[in-house]
Amino acid sequence: MDTRTTRSRTARDVALLAGVSTATVSRALNTPDTVDPETLKRVRDAIKKLRYVPHGGARSLRSQRSRMVGAIVPSFDYALYARTTSALQQCLGEHGYSVVLAEHHYDLQQELQVTRQLIEHAVDAFMFVGLDHDPRLFALLEDYGRPFVLTWGVDSDHRHPAVGFDNRAAGHAIASHVLGLGHRRIAILSAPLEGNDRGRERVAGFRAAIAEAGAPAPHVEYVQRIALGAAEEAMHRILKRKQRPTAVLATNDVMAVGAMLACRSAGVRIPEDVSITGIDNTDLGATQVPALTSVRTPIVEIGTAAAEQLIARLEGKEFAANQVMGFEVVVRGSTARPKA
Repeated sequence: MDTRTTRSRTARDVALLAGVSTATVSRALNTPDTVDPETLKRVRDAIKKLRYVPHGGARSLRSQRSRMVGAIVPSFDYALYARTTSALQQCLGEHGYSVVLAEHHYDLQQELQVTRQLIEHAVDAFMFVGLDHDPRLFALLEDYGRPFVLTWGVDSDHRHPAVGFDNRAAGHAIASHVLGLGHRRIAILSAPLEGNDRGRERVAGFRAAIAEAGAPAPHVEYVQRIALGAAEEAMHRILKRKQRPTAVLATNDVMAVGAMLACRSAGVRIPEDVSITGIDNTDLGATQVPALTSVRTPIVEIGTAAAEQLIARLEGKEFAANQVMGFEVVVRGSTARPKA
């Protein structure tokens, strides 16, 4: 027998040959008494013909609960995701659940792969970050009946359960603060946008506010990854521009603090020479000198609300599928009126 062929077969192959859904294949493997005899025979015949060997963990997917919830985030490097997952863990722990952490580095294909692996190990439910995901992810979760919640964004179409805030409105609000101070030469320092709907929405909010104020279109400087060093290098490029901006809007606090580091090393004063803003109101920004003007986002509240929703769904209780939370512009010393 060619073991390579055996390993290549999937539940979807079985479902296609038997003319059923992958969820039916899963029931046939794990709870055969819930499948009508004729359908069960077709599935078993397909399994035999394809020599399909289901993953050991997958065989138990329908027959038992692991009381584990998967929290899959873009990166462990960004501290705010640690705070969100900590709040998630605390709430879940109070109800007898544990959290399994994973990251995908803004690679949606990797996110899909990690989710599949966790499903094979009988993880009960999932928390994901943002609204950008491979469509196959939702098909996979539906096939195996896995509850999930998207976080850090607002699904205005209500396609999927989501807990978060309006990132575009947050970007608009902080840009409006800077414009209200009189700034018109504005640059944007942006995190990577691929697979990052939060960053795209914040930049869109910046642009909308600037356009509404009749100010010139902003220069946008992108970084390859969310890290202080990358942001510092990008800010140095901004400072070398022929017409230096009087204000820089960063898509998050890491980008903003990297910009502040560049200004210090270049002898550029904050806020006298350039005002800088962030989003997320992290300790990293609040403890700078001067302290960073930023947008307070519901970092902890998102984790708690996501946990409460998943618990309700796993236990068959009523739940609010879409929750929109608020934010607040926190004005500190990094912004001021531009020099005359």
